Amino acid sequence: MSDPPRRGLMSDQDTAPSAGWLVGREHQLPVRIYYEDTDFTGVVYHANYLRYFERGRSDFFRVVGVSHSALLEQPNPSAFTITRITVDFKRAARIDDALLVRTTYDSVKGPRLFISQRITRAEELIANAQVEAACIDLAGRAIRPPAGLKEALAPLFADSP
Repeated sequence: MSDPPRRGLMSDQDTAPSAGWLVGREHQLPVRIYYEDTDFTGVVYHANYLRYFERGRSDFFRVVGVSHSALLEQPNPSAFTITRITVDFKRAARIDDALLVRTTYDSVKGPRLFISQRITRAEELIANAQVEAACIDLAGRAIRPPAGLKEALAPLFADSP
């Protein structure tokens, strides 16, 4: 006996979580606010914005073909650590809100990546962040990002033609 058809689903591929999409040089990732994201008043707990920003940065890599697990499997494994993040909270997000995490990788200088992010509800700014990340080896030492990563991001940097 076969499974009953599922309503609204076209294929298994369509059920995979979305990694968002690129619009110009900006990555956009939709995020829905669930009860677990909020405090007792239904407002998003402030630390959760850091999680949404992290998802935006990680899924940006995924969309341009860079995998965190693949970076760890290279002959010279690498990863990233956040060295600085500044967040400006502008409005409260609430339960059931549909948000968009917008991420741009602005530049690379040595081991450091400079990233701008914002979270919007429709066109209303909820929070924005300026992020500095460092590429590190498995011993935690700063290293230059692998060539493949820099090449994947280069056309999307703020100063690219």
